Amino acid sequence: MEIVKGILIVLHIVGFGAVFGSTLAQLSAVKHARARITPGILHGAWLLLATGLLLVGMVYATGGQPNNAKIGVKLVVLLVLIAVVLIGRKKQPVPGGFLGAIAGLSVVNVVLAVLWN
Repeated sequence: MEIVKGILIVLHIVGFGAVFGSTLAQLSAVKHARARITPGILHGAWLLLATGLLLVGMVYATGGQPNNAKIGVKLVVLLVLIAVVLIGRKKQPVPGGFLGAIAGLSVVNVVLAVLWN
């Protein structure tokens, strides 16, 4: 079970990297009005959601008790991030504020995961 948990954690980190890295890569295109929501941003956000839910499910399956408040806040932040991504896909080019919101929300999610005990 620890191997599966480790794989899910790695995939969760890959999802964050895809969202954050792809967003940062688009920042230089904002000044040329060519910024867009790339598939990496969208797929990374969905990967974060899927692996996060599976990780919480694994805690319950192994008899543990996750911090439900922390998981709830992280889920709300992630759902807002996904909403911003989906709305941003309809806007071409994407305003810099959308990319900033996506990057900021993804960092907030990591900060919550690491610092909230």
